[in-house]
Amino acid sequence: MAGYFVMEPCVIVAATLMAVGVVGVEMSSNSNRIETYEDFVKVHGVLLAASGLPQSLHRQLFQKLTTETFDAGSYFKIEVCEDGRQRRLVLDSQSMPKESNVFLVDHAWTFRLSDAFSQLQEVPGLAQRMASLMCVDTDLDTDIEEVDAVKGVLHENGTKSNVEDILESEIHNATEKGDGTVKWLELEDADIGDDMLLSLNLSSKFPDLQALSLCGNKLETVEIIVQEVTKLKNLRALWLNNNPVLKKCDHCMEDAILQGCPKLEIYNSNFTINFGEWALGFCGEVYDKDNPSSLCLRDRPLQSVTSLDLSNRCIHNLVNKAFSPAEMPSLSHLNIRGNPLEQNSVRELLEVLKGFPCLQSLGVDIPGPLGESAIEILESLPTLCTLNGVTASKILEEGKHVIDSMLQPRLPEWSADQPLADRVLSAMWLYLMTYRLANEEKIDETSVWYVMDELGSAVRHSDEPNFREYEKHCQKLQFKSLSYTPTKSSNTESLHRSDGCASRVYTDIPYVEEFLTRTEFVITTEPKDADIIWTSLQVDEDMKKATGITDQQYVNQFPFESCLVMKHHLAETVQKAHGSPEWLQPTYNLETHLPQLIGDYYVRKRDGLNNLWILKPWNMARTIDTSVTDDLSAVIRLMETGPKICQKYIEFPALFQGRKFDLRYIVLVRSMDPLEIFLSDVFWVRLANNPYSLDKHSFFEYETHFTVMNYGRKFNHMNTPDFVREFEVEHQVKWLEIHQRVKNTIRSVFEAAAVAHPEMHSSKSRAMYGVDIMLDSSFQPKLLEVLPFPFEVILYSAIVAESITEVANSSMFVVWFAA
Repeated sequence: MAGYFVMEPCVIVAATLMAVGVVGVEMSSNSNRIETYEDFVKVHGVLLAASGLPQSLHRQLFQKLTTETFDAGSYFKIEVCEDGRQRRLVLDSQSMPKESNVFLVDHAWTFRLSDAFSQLQEVPGLAQRMASLMCVDTDLDTDIEEVDAVKGVLHENGTKSNVEDILESEIHNATEKGDGTVKWLELEDADIGDDMLLSLNLSSKFPDLQALSLCGNKLETVEIIVQEVTKLKNLRALWLNNNPVLKKCDHCMEDAILQGCPKLEIYNSNFTINFGEWALGFCGEVYDKDNPSSLCLRDRPLQSVTSLDLSNRCIHNLVNKAFSPAEMPSLSHLNIRGNPLEQNSVRELLEVLKGFPCLQSLGVDIPGPLGESAIEILESLPTLCTLNGVTASKILEEGKHVIDSMLQPRLPEWSADQPLADRVLSAMWLYLMTYRLANEEKIDETSVWYVMDELGSAVRHSDEPNFREYEKHCQKLQFKSLSYTPTKSSNTESLHRSDGCASRVYTDIPYVEEFLTRTEFVITTEPKDADIIWTSLQVDEDMKKATGITDQQYVNQFPFESCLVMKHHLAETVQKAHGSPEWLQPTYNLETHLPQLIGDYYVRKRDGLNNLWILKPWNMARTIDTSVTDDLSAVIRLMETGPKICQKYIEFPALFQGRKFDLRYIVLVRSMDPLEIFLSDVFWVRLANNPYSLDKHSFFEYETHFTVMNYGRKFNHMNTPDFVREFEVEHQVKWLEIHQRVKNTIRSVFEAAAVAHPEMHSSKSRAMYGVDIMLDSSFQPKLLEVLPFPFEVILYSAIVAESITEVANSSMFVVWFAA
């Protein structure tokens, strides 16, 4: 006997396939053996359908059973948990796309109940193995790796098919089965790099391709991927998961692919804004590799769909023509967990779901897009029998508003004086599964019981992540060591004109035009005539074409400076170069590192540490849409309001007269390679209005936890000398020592950008950045953010300090422009 389980993100669905000997299984009284995939489906079709195994994995299951491939050891490890009272299965590979693989599980012990005790006593090693598997062998000190090795639970199968062979096989199969048109192509883990992708010329070989999976390859170049993929005009689904290119590109590649493939409905397992009948059909198992849709879709193909799993598909708007009772009148089971659905109101979603006449089971986040109350959802959808795996009657009876289907850990019980066989008999009910044998005449009246092997028995359902993402994340950050070595000697060009005339400056910032009065510069209204461009707009190729700006003009921004001025990129840049420096709080991009954040949260909770976090939008300033919370559920819900980072809050900041403050420094960057930066000794102090407090209710008080008060609130400002003098007296410190640490931190930030993003260098760029710093209670600097050319902000602060002319016409400003 053998079992299988499907791996999905954070979910392992366990099941067992009956009578799966494959080789030697009889098809009929003629004793014909199963030899082909078609025979396999014919014999086991009912069981396969009942098991819930996605149809796209049926052929893979047949192949693994035929070859007895036990390859789970390449993806998973078993580790002890719950203080040694349980073992759990841990995903050990970097990632695994949803419904991408199926793994075989042996039965470690199969028996009739009446024979259990005798077998434990008489079969050599059985009681010891079962006791170890069920974690009731604490006096045996059995090492799980040795058990796995002896029993051969986790085998590896490293064979790979040649890509060209795969393509030829696909064409051959399509010719045999139909018109030779290949519509579904899976080229996963095939070592495909950029050059190979070009050489494969997929668009000419498979012009009608609708689904393409390139997961787990070595693709790195955005331009090449976009070029090749967008030739496939009929593409409905594209998977690029687990390719290096995804680690270094933003949404630019996705946007280009969506523009070039207007029919695309699934991109990297997520639904696109164009999703419709095809994507829903894929999730409803209408379409797969063996049954791709035709280009001319038949009428109402979703009529037969009864179960639809749309969880974690990044769906923003669920309401469209395809997702409707008219198209899916038989829908009875629906899972919409893990989707933001922020474009739909609660009322709108409930009205749509209410229209499905057969809907009996629903999975949804609570609190979530359908509201905060399970009872209210059930009252709005009276046809539901279960909500998140819990029966509707039980929810209503107990009056629970927030419910989930997660199971609590199951821990075996035993006493120290019990023999191993007795311990196993007591603990086995937590592990047993059962089936009955049958033939054409009758069903066996006595059940057969079985225990899955160490692999299958380690499958656990828990509130905690079943992967090592957080551990790997920490290890990755710990081993960073920045070695900044300029590749060029200083050769920064002077911007002074050789003819002695004043440099012409074009600007769209009124303050620059009004206060830049030095004789070395003159304002021009035509960008194409300027020597220097100082603009608040992004100078990209479109702007250059529209305004006549050339690559020979100097501009007040560096290319790719988003690696500094967007909060999620800033954290990635620092982590790439420095790992986890003390001056950067633990920071997670919630779009890509939610599992790592959850891991960090639970580790802190376990260790009794403070779990206060601050959520910041990627690219907003002035603390817009910024929140402070210690509630993980709140963090996950706040993700729905837009892309954010989640950063460990500085619970114990240095205070000034009992209030929080931060410091804005102005940094002039003249070159990235070699790095040439100038830091003003003048900084701006921003003070909170209320005394600082860690009272939980204060998290909602803006003027207690935030310092940006110059936008509609009372503005507290101090000039640099007064602040330094009073701060030194209050805390008995020397500001020069603190200032030196701040300077070291700021230089480290820009060194990180120079090392991690050499593409920033441009001999025609100069830039001014604002760097916000906070001090902790030990007076150590903590980086908050970096802002692009904040000249208006600088001048606003300078006006308050009555030093506007000094800033605009300072030697710093001249240094920025000229050597």
